[in-house]
Amino acid sequence: MAVLLVDDDVALVAILQEYLEAEGFDVKSVHDGETAVAEALTGQYAIVVLDVMMPRMTGIEVLKQIRAHSRLPVLMLTAKGDETDRIVGLELGADDYVPKPCSARELVARIRAILRRAQGGEDDDDADASIGNGVLRLWPAQRKAEVAGEPLDLTSTEFNLLEVLARNAGRVVSKAELSTHGLGRPLARHDRSIDVHLANIRRKLDGHGAARDCIKTVFRRGYQLISD
Repeated sequence: MAVLLVDDDVALVAILQEYLEAEGFDVKSVHDGETAVAEALTGQYAIVVLDVMMPRMTGIEVLKQIRAHSRLPVLMLTAKGDETDRIVGLELGADDYVPKPCSARELVARIRAILRRAQGGEDDDDADASIGNGVLRLWPAQRKAEVAGEPLDLTSTEFNLLEVLARNAGRVVSKAELSTHGLGRPLARHDRSIDVHLANIRRKLDGHGAARDCIKTVFRRGYQLISD
């Protein structure tokens, strides 16, 4: 599986690339935003690992340009403790983030979690199986979603989270459960990723004429997709 690794820290990139390649990934490293955008949009990569803090074109700007043309999974590398960059990245469609400094082992685990969910796991016999709730319908095997028959453009992580809610329509799903099954990792303390992703999903549903409140926030318990 091909990984595009984007960071202007050449020494760090060399370490991460060596580790990723030892874990079986095919890695290309670039060190500037312009090259990163061009490479990401070639269609040759399964995921982009993107540092936020780069000179000239920042990782946030790179993410904007990728999302304008592609739903390619993007994992952001953010400065430890810099919540602003994390929230902005998630709002713009990043699938997840890893605070720096991070271990190569943690990075590999996050990459695999994102790719596993982006690729799905249904058998061919289930390719046409769908789950739905009112005007909303999802085809998990095809990674496709529609609202009232119109395509709903979701990132990989947004699809994962909406699928978890749809499979549990009418039931309150905790943030811990959403993190485990939607992000592929345990919920961290003070982690707002789920909230930001759900806000993005609500905005997209609203843009397709679906009620924003079809996803209900249940105070201190989690989220609930209102059943038919």
